[in-house]
Amino acid sequence: MIKELRPALSLLLMLTVLTGLAYPLAVTGLAQLVFPWQAQGSLIERDGHVVGSALIGQSFSGPGYFHGRPSATADQPYNAANSMGSNLAPSARALADGVTAAVQAAKADNPGNKGPVPMDLVTASASGLDPHISPAAARFQVKRVANARRVTEDEIEAVLATQTEGRELAILGEARVNVLMLNLALDQRWPIR
Repeated sequence: MIKELRPALSLLLMLTVLTGLAYPLAVTGLAQLVFPWQAQGSLIERDGHVVGSALIGQSFSGPGYFHGRPSATADQPYNAANSMGSNLAPSARALADGVTAAVQAAKADNPGNKGPVPMDLVTASASGLDPHISPAAARFQVKRVANARRVTEDEIEAVLATQTEGRELAILGEARVNVLMLNLALDQRWPIR
């Protein structure tokens, strides 16, 4: 019995060291060398303080700020330690009720906007952490943000245009706007007091 067990335990130990220690350390070290900013969490700093990550959404609720997608994380919005979607089926009554409530809230937050509410303002992403919204979702909020910051809609649109990212490699994904970066750009130009 020991004769058969010894090779199995040796293989288990070797694979544990290889896949549990050596490989993760090698990948982490390579990432630190090749992509240091991303490997450290893509942290955004202002005035020596970390204000967020370019990869994880944040809650913005004031009228002078663009709002991101709803977050599906359970205990608090955009909790990176609890990344998950809602796991509700398209036929789930709770999903339909949540979307209806989010549409009403978006219309109440943006009373001058008579257009349809973009889908990404009323549905969470699969991870619940998406930091981006579509350009349409950002344009839906321009009037409210411009009024709150006491600037013209054209001025807000100009900043929005500089913060709109195109498709990756010109073919992957869709155009998007990082909500944190957009709000930081607005705060830099027209601080809210």
